[in-house]
Amino acid sequence: MKVLFYIVIVAAFLLVTYFGLGPVLLADGSAGERIITLLIVILIYLTLIWIVVKFRKHNRGVKKL
Repeated sequence: MKVLFYIVIVAAFLLVTYFGLGPVLLADGSAGERIITLLIVILIYLTLIWIVVKFRKHNRGVKKL
């Protein structure tokens, strides 16, 4: 269960990095569009980090058999 969770989280981070930071760095839109995209990408990163922290705290008390 833990391994699957971490694989999904790593995949999510990679996808957000590729599809989120790419438009921020390489897009030909206005500066305002880039800032809005950057704020959304940061919000997604913070959400993923929050999920990982909650998962680790929840599983810390569970003992293996």
